[in-house]
Amino acid sequence: MSLEAVYAAILSGNAKKAAAAVQAALEAGLPADQILNEACIPAMDEVGRLFEMGEKFVPEMLIAARAMQTGVNLLKPHLQEGNVKSLGKVVVGTVAGDLHDIGKNLVAMMLEGAGFEVIDLGTDVSPEQFVEVVQEQKPDLIGMSALLTTTMSAISTTLSALTEAGVRNQVKVIVGGAPVTQAFADSIGADGFAPDAGSATRVAKALVGAA
Repeated sequence: MSLEAVYAAILSGNAKKAAAAVQAALEAGLPADQILNEACIPAMDEVGRLFEMGEKFVPEMLIAARAMQTGVNLLKPHLQEGNVKSLGKVVVGTVAGDLHDIGKNLVAMMLEGAGFEVIDLGTDVSPEQFVEVVQEQKPDLIGMSALLTTTMSAISTTLSALTEAGVRNQVKVIVGGAPVTQAFADSIGADGFAPDAGSATRVAKALVGAA
């Protein structure tokens, strides 16, 4: 019952209920990773599916994501206890010229929930900022998002900047966003492509060898 309650609360975007249901599930002795993988993430996947079908809209998606975040915050200490070692460090950001952050925020939350350490650079992130963070933080992965066809070129500009700075071979790059395709990812030499937040976690795990 507890997992269904978590799922339903996130799906309806009720943060208070989500927190109570997660707490109840933990108290019932369910492992944190099970609550995450069998209730929180599937609920967000369903929200994403309904969004794509036009049955849910951006505000509802954000409310659901916040409800999930409330639940994940309660799970975090337990996830860290159970899995002390982080899966890796991921830097995420929406590329230069693009101010969309919903998809990126969802990906960041999914990755964090899956056990990655996430550094979120926000939106309109310049190629120089990405280069700097790779040099300073030595992340395992970079996740770049573009939501407009006009800002997709900033992804390849950023990859070129990483190459010029001599750090491209130190980090794996995943790209995503509405106009981004597997073909585009291949053409610019990205290491991975994720069409949605759910698959981003799977791709990230595969790239760090944790799949």
